[in-house]
Amino acid sequence: MCKMFAGQDPTRYEQVTRRLRLNGQSTSIRLERTFWGIMDELAESQGMTTPVFMSKLHSEVLELHGEPKNFASLLRCCCLVYLENNGTNSDHLMAAE
Repeated sequence: MCKMFAGQDPTRYEQVTRRLRLNGQSTSIRLERTFWGIMDELAESQGMTTPVFMSKLHSEVLELHGEPKNFASLLRCCCLVYLENNGTNSDHLMAAE
């Protein structure tokens, strides 16, 4: 069973840093390559670029809960919610972006 997980291409979980602006503030966010692919797809599904989507999300989280303690973890969980709610077949995510 673990071979399916252990045998995946290491580029899938390679960390990638992107610089962007969240509500006018320059920052860097580091996510695994696969999560960036999902974030890009999620943002596109909302008719936004990834930085615009993340900025809007950050604003809404600030309004609801205050400053998130770990925004990168929140983003990863958003990816999971997106996949769960869309019944996405994650086969296309198996390939490195």
